[in-house]
Amino acid sequence: MCARNPARLSTRQIEDSVANEEQTETAPAARKRRSPLLIGVVALLVLAGGGYFWQAKKAAHAKAGEQAATPKAELYLPMDPAFVVNFRDQDSLRYLQVAVTLMSHDPQAIDVAKSTDPVIRDALVSLFSNQDYSVISNAAGREKLQAQALDAVRKIVQARLGRPGIDALYFTSFVMQ
Repeated sequence: MCARNPARLSTRQIEDSVANEEQTETAPAARKRRSPLLIGVVALLVLAGGGYFWQAKKAAHAKAGEQAATPKAELYLPMDPAFVVNFRDQDSLRYLQVAVTLMSHDPQAIDVAKSTDPVIRDALVSLFSNQDYSVISNAAGREKLQAQALDAVRKIVQARLGRPGIDALYFTSFVMQ
C-alpha cells in the first residue's frame, strides 16, 4: 500500500525499497551469469575426462597392436643325424631316410626337446618304421606322417613342460628306396 504512494514514504523506506528492487534484479542476473559459467566448466571437465579416457584406450590398443605386430622369433632344432629306418613293402625290404627339424616360438620347449632327444628319437623311429610304402609314397601320406610325428613330439614335450610348446615339425629331407 505504501509502496504505491511515494509521497507518503519516508526517505528510509524509499532507500529500503530501492535496495530491495536492486537486490531482486541483481540476484537473478548473478544467477544467470553463474549458470552459463557453471555449465561451461562442467562441460569442459566432461570433455577433458572423455578425452583422457579416449587417449588411454587408444594407447592400450596401440600397445596391443605392437605386441601382435612383433611376433616371437622362430627357433629351430634340427634332429641330427637323420632318421634311417627299414620297413617292409609286400615282398621287398625298403628303407626310409628322413631329416626332421622342430620349430617353436618358446625357448623352453626347444630346451626340453634337446634334453629329451633320445625319447623323441625313439618315438619317431617307431613311427617311421611302422609305415606302409604305398601310403607314404604320395604327398597326402607324407603330410599325414608329418602330422603324426608332430603329435608324438608334442606329447613328449607336454609331459615334461606342461604345454605342447612345439609349433611345427618339418621334413627337411625325405628319401625312400
